[in-house]
Amino acid sequence: MNITLLIILCALVTFIPRVIPAIFMERLNFSPKFEKFLNLIPYTALAALICPGVLTVDPELWYIGLIGAIIAGGLAWKKVPLGAIVILTVIVLIAVYLLVPFFPVLI
Repeated sequence: MNITLLIILCALVTFIPRVIPAIFMERLNFSPKFEKFLNLIPYTALAALICPGVLTVDPELWYIGLIGAIIAGGLAWKKVPLGAIVILTVIVLIAVYLLVPFFPVLI
């Protein structure tokens, strides 16, 4: 099969399922509960992508990722800008990594 034809067919296969709902979404009316459900889907998908990574950051120190997630979540809750969240979370986690040798119980 020609590679150009294969690329075009693959593009159509991914494009069509995305365009058809977008065309008809404006014509549909959903209940407020269902709209709220649809608005929460991106957050749940993001959580499903992030949570496994949080718990597997460092296999020996499993709680490091959890601490980072709690710090980042708390800062986001306080509406701190994204760049500051990243920088502050990294600083806190560096401090935690530096303190771990002093608390062997955590290991």
